[in-house]
Amino acid sequence: MIAQPERLGVAGLRRALAARECSSVELTQHLLARVTAHHGLGAFLHVDGERALAAAARADQRRAAGDDAVLLGIPIAHKDVFVTADAPTSAGSRMLQHYASPFDATVVARLGDGVPGGARGAGAVTLGKLNCDEFAMGSTNENSAFGPARNPWDTSRVPGGSSGGSAAAVAARLVPAATGTDTGGSIRQPAAFTGTTGIKPTYGVCSRYGIIAFASSLDQAGVLAGSAEDCALLLSAMSGHDPRDATSAEHPAQDFTLDLGRPLPGASAARPLQGLRVGLPHEFFPAMLATDVEGRVRAAVAELVALGAQAVEVSLPRTELSIPVYYIIAPAEASSNLSRYDGVRYGHRSAHADDLLEMYRRTRAEGFGAEVKRRIMIGTYVLSHGYYDAYYLQAQKLRRMIADDFKRCFERCDLIAGPVTPSVAWQLGAQADDPVKAYLADIFTLPASLAGLPGMSVPAGQGDHGMPVGLQLIGNYFGEARLLQVAHALQQATDWHRAVPPGF
Repeated sequence: MIAQPERLGVAGLRRALAARECSSVELTQHLLARVTAHHGLGAFLHVDGERALAAAARADQRRAAGDDAVLLGIPIAHKDVFVTADAPTSAGSRMLQHYASPFDATVVARLGDGVPGGARGAGAVTLGKLNCDEFAMGSTNENSAFGPARNPWDTSRVPGGSSGGSAAAVAARLVPAATGTDTGGSIRQPAAFTGTTGIKPTYGVCSRYGIIAFASSLDQAGVLAGSAEDCALLLSAMSGHDPRDATSAEHPAQDFTLDLGRPLPGASAARPLQGLRVGLPHEFFPAMLATDVEGRVRAAVAELVALGAQAVEVSLPRTELSIPVYYIIAPAEASSNLSRYDGVRYGHRSAHADDLLEMYRRTRAEGFGAEVKRRIMIGTYVLSHGYYDAYYLQAQKLRRMIADDFKRCFERCDLIAGPVTPSVAWQLGAQADDPVKAYLADIFTLPASLAGLPGMSVPAGQGDHGMPVGLQLIGNYFGEARLLQVAHALQQATDWHRAVPPGF
């Protein structure tokens, strides 16, 4: 068994397994021990060691027979909004606390054993399910019904959300990679807070089939991992059209690793990003941006320039409007999606009701947490008669205008760079009494989500209190390969992504 395998990442573990330097069973045993040792982080909601070890043994047998699937035998974990046939799926809510899905989400199947009747999967081993804000609604992971996940860099601080458990598990080296979902920044923001690499692809690149819905026009599956290379390996396995998902883009699956390490066309090995135009929207550097975050982001941009890129001033004039637009559209879709949880077909059902209407009321009152109720109420209000035109319809018009702003930007640049969050991770409970503060912290991630564009968070060093800062990269539609290529070039020139929280 090799020393400290948890620090190798997906790509390193893939090479070690291929060279027979360790087995999948040994690796799975090692990481399961780490999960147990760091249980206090609250990253996992469910772990099935026996099932994981059995899957690892099958992976070792497949490798011995000559199988070389891209993720064969590598342990990962899934955010608990991806349904899994072999593990409970709660979405961080008491409403689904005991829910058992009869099938796997497409993303889970593609990363694992494959879709039934379809192509064989990538062969990853699932260790368990990861903590998240209830129904993916939140920016701190404090909205989980089962307690918050904690930031490994400082366990008194939030790991971000809603994919906080995924980010905490990867940052603490409990797993080399994890799935997440991003509705308004829920991969990029926790990745920035925990010093991990996270990517949200173009809306529709990864299937939503089997993802518990929050806001159907915004939800998108993605990856959190230790490096851009690791993200590329998982995203390659996850992507591709899925006929079972009506929102799946009819876009072929890609191998996002092909351009990693290659200079851009016409560039040299010494300056691999020569010719790349990096747009810097001045709206992404407002007065409210913390000085430590701005310093680290500008230092990261300077590294891109040193690699040959050209910084270009651009404008996204409706950046501030993305907050009210998102917090009208997303709750409206949530109020519709969550109407199915009525206690009749599945999920929690109140035991204290005398008639059907009371059962509906008590079931939803008992099963949903405060933030979910808040968003259902907002969504129901903006969709109600007399307010639909004033709020929801206007928000949809502005959403199109925000997308048009990006279109104009990409006429002048190849990708957009800026901060992910206005500050480093804050203390647990710091915003419990004022949820609007957490909403405002999404200002830099919401525009790309509303436009359906791909975005990444790439580690950019540490700010105040030794907490990580993320550089956000936003690409044009279906530009994931270029984003990953640029992020990989940055990570080849810096070591920010290799930083490990003390004690892990």
